Amino acid sequence: MQETLTLSIEGMHCGACVGRATTALQRVEGVELDFVDVGSAKMKFDPEQASTEEIAGALHRIGFTAHVKK
Repeated sequence: MQETLTLSIEGMHCGACVGRATTALQRVEGVELDFVDVGSAKMKFDPEQASTEEIAGALHRIGFTAHVKK
């Protein structure tokens, strides 16, 4: 069963940042992106394949800080 996740992402400034974040999120197993914009991303994910912490960690590893939007 997929869940929806919306992230607020700090440290993004341009289209290149969007590209880097998109690539990082696409590499996380079980994630299906809806969109990535400067400062945010929305996706569906399979919680049996990836946790919100793992998804945010993928962004942290490339220099961004991600927070779950409620």
